Amino acid sequence: EDHTTYLVTPNILRYYGYYINICKRRLEEDDMYQVLPDDASQVLGEELQRHWDKEVRMAARELRMPKLTKAIVKCYGKPYAVLGIFSFTEVIKVIQPVFLGKLIRYFEKYDPDDMDALYEAFGYAAGISLSTVALTVLQIHYYYHVQRTGMKIRVAMCHMIYKKALCLSSAAMGKTTTGQMVNLLSNDVNKFDEVTNNLHYLWIAPLQAVVVISLLWYEIGPSCLAGVAVLVFLLPLQTMFGKLFGSLRSKTAALTDNRIRTMNEVVSGIRIIKMYAWEKPFSALVNDVRREEISKIMSSSYLRGLNMVSFFAASKIIVFITFAVYVLLGNTISASRVFVAVSLYGAIKITVTLFFPQAIEKVFETIISIRRIKNFLLLEEIERPNMRFTPEEKKDASVEIKDLILSHISQLTCLPAHLPQSSLLSAILGELPHDKGVLRVKGQLTYASQQPWVFPGTIRSNILFGKELHPQKYEKVLRACALKRDMELLPDGDLTVIGDRGATLSGGQKARVNLARAVYQDADIYLLDDPLSAVDAEVGRHLFEQCICGILKNKPRILVTHQLQYLQAANQILVLKEGHVVARGTYSELQHSGVDFTSLLKRDEEEPQTNNNHSVVQHAFSQNSICSWNSVVSHTSSMHSVKDGAEQLSVVAEESRSEDNIGASLYFKYLNAGASILVMLGTVLLTYVLQDWWLAYWAGEQEKLNINGTVIVQNGLNITQELDLGFYVGIYAGLTLASVIFGFARSLVMFNVLVKAAQSLHNRMFNSILRTPVRFFDVNPIGRILNRFSKDISQLDSMLPNTFVDFSQSILQNIGVVVVAASVMPWILIPVVPLLIIFLFLRRYFLQTSRDVKRLESTTRSPVFSHLSSSLQGLWTIRAFGAEERFQNTFDAHQDLHSESWFLFLVTSRWFALRLDGICAAFVTVTAFGCLFLRDGLEAGAVGLVLSYAVTLLGNFQWTIRQSAEMENMMTSVERVVEYTELESEAPWETQKRPPPEWPSKGLITFDRVSFSYSSDGPVVLKDMKAMFRPKEKVGIVGRTGAGKSSLVSALFRLAEPEGRIYIDGVLTSEIGLHDLRQKMSIIPQDPVLFTGTMRKNLDPFSQHTDEDLWNALQEVQLKSVVEELPNKMETVLAESGSNFSVGQRQLVCLARAVLRKNRILIIDEATANVDPRTDELIQKTIRDKFRECTVLTIAHRLNTIIDSDRILVLGAGMIQEFDEPYVLLQNQESALYRIVQQTGKAEAASLLESAYMNNGNSHGPKMANGVVVFFETAV
Repeated sequence: EDHTTYLVTPNILRYYGYYINICKRRLEEDDMYQVLPDDASQVLGEELQRHWDKEVRMAARELRMPKLTKAIVKCYGKPYAVLGIFSFTEVIKVIQPVFLGKLIRYFEKYDPDDMDALYEAFGYAAGISLSTVALTVLQIHYYYHVQRTGMKIRVAMCHMIYKKALCLSSAAMGKTTTGQMVNLLSNDVNKFDEVTNNLHYLWIAPLQAVVVISLLWYEIGPSCLAGVAVLVFLLPLQTMFGKLFGSLRSKTAALTDNRIRTMNEVVSGIRIIKMYAWEKPFSALVNDVRREEISKIMSSSYLRGLNMVSFFAASKIIVFITFAVYVLLGNTISASRVFVAVSLYGAIKITVTLFFPQAIEKVFETIISIRRIKNFLLLEEIERPNMRFTPEEKKDASVEIKDLILSHISQLTCLPAHLPQSSLLSAILGELPHDKGVLRVKGQLTYASQQPWVFPGTIRSNILFGKELHPQKYEKVLRACALKRDMELLPDGDLTVIGDRGATLSGGQKARVNLARAVYQDADIYLLDDPLSAVDAEVGRHLFEQCICGILKNKPRILVTHQLQYLQAANQILVLKEGHVVARGTYSELQHSGVDFTSLLKRDEEEPQTNNNHSVVQHAFSQNSICSWNSVVSHTSSMHSVKDGAEQLSVVAEESRSEDNIGASLYFKYLNAGASILVMLGTVLLTYVLQDWWLAYWAGEQEKLNINGTVIVQNGLNITQELDLGFYVGIYAGLTLASVIFGFARSLVMFNVLVKAAQSLHNRMFNSILRTPVRFFDVNPIGRILNRFSKDISQLDSMLPNTFVDFSQSILQNIGVVVVAASVMPWILIPVVPLLIIFLFLRRYFLQTSRDVKRLESTTRSPVFSHLSSSLQGLWTIRAFGAEERFQNTFDAHQDLHSESWFLFLVTSRWFALRLDGICAAFVTVTAFGCLFLRDGLEAGAVGLVLSYAVTLLGNFQWTIRQSAEMENMMTSVERVVEYTELESEAPWETQKRPPPEWPSKGLITFDRVSFSYSSDGPVVLKDMKAMFRPKEKVGIVGRTGAGKSSLVSALFRLAEPEGRIYIDGVLTSEIGLHDLRQKMSIIPQDPVLFTGTMRKNLDPFSQHTDEDLWNALQEVQLKSVVEELPNKMETVLAESGSNFSVGQRQLVCLARAVLRKNRILIIDEATANVDPRTDELIQKTIRDKFRECTVLTIAHRLNTIIDSDRILVLGAGMIQEFDEPYVLLQNQESALYRIVQQTGKAEAASLLESAYMNNGNSHGPKMANGVVVFFETAV
């Protein structure tokens, strides 16, 4: 603290010199200063973490719950308490009216010859101006420091939340969601910024009240107690309000978590939502949550409105009661008394009726936030085994499980079966706790996950993953992982930037990058979870021979694979069934033992054994297999894969940021979203101006009354006085009441309008996001979209209405004050006009910079969320590689960047406040001395009015200007939301031209000269394609990675608009609405996506089917027993992204959806890449039975699933290479299909030829007439 205290003002000035340049152009990230060492995220986070760990240990010893508040107080309490010294300013506020009273008294007893009195009066005038200057200086420091403390606590909390997220155990992951973490990072921690501003007022306000009461007693005697009674009544009322705020806040927070989680799923699964045409149910889902959230926000806004109005009304009521009692007790009113009392009440008015209740409100809200953060920080963590090994241990690295040692030196172990093996890998990784038995890992582990994970950054940084670059080793790894050619084709080679969730790579490329990362690490034991499933036979063989049995041949490996042709290369195979080891041994031993696993294999004698010392684990999905927390963008349609000819890469776009002023049109859009502008203006103006006009009129009458009253008392009569009193007190009471009622009405109407505006803007933004083409999600990271839905919307919900209402009330008060003052003493207008001009000039100048800083602050916030989101998806990988610290540092770097812009904003605001306060101090000084120099002919009442107004006006004036600037800065959030309400939209969901209800009845698909690209400026990925798939004809389509198979699906679904014509049963698809088209085709996607919600909602979001239909569909895909075991069967709510199901089971749910839809056209996009052969067989069988009458398009990796098609179409570089019956193509040794088949190995190739031959006889028979179109993917 000490070394910054005296630096503040010079700092602010230095910052300023620098701003003058900025006014000429837009601020960029490089313009910002580095964050101060004390404010660095790592430093702050580790300090608070130490205190928290200590508190947790203490609590454990004392058998109580740890208190996060205690840790915060221990860490920041002392320096924050010291700042209380600066709040000495509040005492000055009380001294000012005393000087003021003395000055007015001089005028009351004015005697031109009394020079002593004059000098004394000069002293009081000097006192007034000095106290104003002191106030300015102290307040600047006070606010600078408390806001900086708030920032420190917030940054430290974020650090701790992220750190915790990196070590959550699998069980804890089920108790929280990405939505909740994003909400903690965006909204809950902001409460620290708000509470530090006001916390000191909790003790200042009562103290100040006591001082004021004693001064008032001295001025007007016991009548002051009447006014005080009102204050005393208000305090408990506002404390009650505070408690209500707290309870509303905790309800709102839970709903916000929920909304952000749903948003997270919608954005992650947007492709599926579009292909299923499910936008409407999701829109309804989000709108329901939002409606509930808004009703809570509306309640707290009304409360806030009442709170603010009680503050404005309190001042009127207090003065009214005090003087009514004073006069009724038979005292006479004198100018000095009135103005001292009014000013004294004014001094504590703000503190006691605004800051104090605000402090209570914020304290209760912060307690709720702290509780939410504490509950998150207390979730259970994963237990990390000791990973440091001696060189000796590293030499004979092994994994020992219970009594069974799975792997020895240079061995690789595996298990053909259905579920438990992923659990085995997770146990070895330490992700799953084991109840009994021994699990010993000797050696450093590394891991390639089944669902490939890449983080935003270059391809090189994804492979190196924090290790040094050794060019030779790196080249070797690229070659072994078949990435060499891809790198040559990419525009920037391995320095190509990968978007969020790897959106710029194809599925196969992600899998290979994922494998390369594991191979590049120099580990002792390699856990490879099915790295071969996302690639075709040729690449698979390359990876197996060059990489798994090549580079890694001297290391123990545990490989999981569905590619049964590699099993015979193993010398140890483990067969697991339902979690038990059924058999183990070498390939030949198992063949002779008669275990049923051999039924999965084609006997293969001719193939020579390769490298006999590998044992292979073969395995499928399990309950606990890795499920990326955000469903990964399906590889299908993110074919930003390398194309043979053109490669299509969507580079992550820079986040847009407006540059110019915030125009009136934006305010118009904002308010119009809530109500018509006229209603707004009407309510605002009427109530205020009326009441102030009345008060001005009354002030004039009051003066006459005072004069008359005084005269009458001298004559010893008091009849007229009583009459007048009754009349004026009555009018005064009526006016006070009216202003209170009007104030309440106005405040509630405005809050209502502004919260409605927030709701309607949120809904418009959400609908706009749902209607924008898929490409938008490829170029915008998820954090950027979530940032608008969490932080910006929360600004619109609570902060902005608050500031807006405050601003409008202040501005009206100012107009009132000026009008009243001018009616008494017109010359007060002379300095007001130039002052206003200076203020407005300063405001414009300040806003040019601060708006930019605020926009920067918003854009630098997005990476924090994106980083959290991508870390959660790759959690197992990050932990297996021990990269937590590196990711934590990256997070801290993102935070520091945000702190830089936030700190700039803090400093610019202080700069602005200093200027405003300085000018005000000058004005007060001029007025005070001016009155003395013009002392002849001034009435005491006039001087009192002018001076007390000068003091209040200035406070109000600069507060208003400051609030208007603050409001404009907050409008950047509105600007960002409005920008997303105006995104480009895809074709309409329904058009005038509706297809007939039973369309398509046959399932005939015709492509007529179709070309397709993902964006107007992107490369063409399908070129002039002509093909016809007859109804019920079975067509297989194959091609290498990037040949355009997935693009064909995208063109069919119009995920972007194709050129040329596609007909389905003679209807031109581009003429009908997207929903009409997409609802008539079923798709089973490559990445199965489930959404949070009940099982029933996942199968049938529109509730179109009966229970019986749903159970039958589940029965057909063999999930009925699984769902029946769930606690609430069909009504069970799934975990986030369906993570309590294995990937295979999720694939089956997608199949059940297709069974339910009963469409004539079914598209299966590599749906069986991630499942074991049995599930695959099951899926194929269901497809053959259930979809016999349909056209079924399948993109598959396994040739055996498509070899029995009627015809096979081979694609290459977006064009058709060959199209004929499989048997005919295989006869020709030059054909592309023949080459692909040969790469599967001799045995597999022979069996494929045999299948093709068997099918040749009856290919057009009724038995096979189920028109299946199959796509097949290969790479390298």
